[in-house]
Amino acid sequence: MSLIGRLPSVRGKLSANVPLAPYTWLRVGGPAEALFMPKDEADLAHFLSSTPADIPVTILGVASNALVRDGGVKGVVVRLGPAFGQVTTDGLRVTAGAAALDNKVAKVAAKAGIAGLEFYAGIPGTIGGALRMNAGCYGTETKDVLVEAVALDRRGRRCVMSLAELGYTYRHCAAPEDLIFVSATYEGTADEPAAIQSRMDEITARREESQPIREKTGGSTFKNPDQRQSGGRGAWQVIDAAGGRGFRVGGAQMSEKHCNFMINADNASAADLEQLGETIREKVKASEGVDLDWEVKRIGERA
Repeated sequence: MSLIGRLPSVRGKLSANVPLAPYTWLRVGGPAEALFMPKDEADLAHFLSSTPADIPVTILGVASNALVRDGGVKGVVVRLGPAFGQVTTDGLRVTAGAAALDNKVAKVAAKAGIAGLEFYAGIPGTIGGALRMNAGCYGTETKDVLVEAVALDRRGRRCVMSLAELGYTYRHCAAPEDLIFVSATYEGTADEPAAIQSRMDEITARREESQPIREKTGGSTFKNPDQRQSGGRGAWQVIDAAGGRGFRVGGAQMSEKHCNFMINADNASAADLEQLGETIREKVKASEGVDLDWEVKRIGERA
């Protein structure tokens, strides 16, 4: 029996053998064996509870920080749609669906006079991804403003998780990998909308000036290394010191503008990009004695 034949009936869209490259910022990667776009949370819960346990389920947001390998993804890839993109405010709290863009959440909070979420204006992803990796920039992280997150487990059960239960550390969440986040609630502080917007504008300008945002990229490639090992240097600094700025493998290149960003410069394959990242890790270890860990999430099978 085909994979689709083993999956439950749903109200959303369920398709077989769907190319994933168009859904990723790096514009690479093979197909999903099946792609499911649930109609709403109840549809997703039904799907998870009724799907055989031996079928892998992978969540994919806007893939601003993901590398889908050329062989594609086995099982079902879940991509959340508009029903998971709502953002509302109540007092100093903001509740956002997992498919809401981080930038949209920052804007809604600013308009409501809620400060503390300005940093999301500088992160090109969705709330689901931010929850999974404790996304942050310019000195603030998701854990600094998060109250709780709602997720569905592999059996479709709804879990409301407090900040403490998520076990956040730098770019890491201790929640089980099979959880699919569906929403989050944040709490900020009161401030004038104009003052909040001004800070967001500064973050946006800083990002545009320093990052290759108009390229096919995937955000920061590596986490910042252990500061004791690196002598206080960030990932881009040790990459630069090792000669990584502008370094190429096939059609993949470390950005000249920000050398901790991989870009698809010339019809790169996912294999080109992954090999570029691994080569940079080797160069930095050999030259600077520093270990770099991937921040970009690599998913799927090699061709």
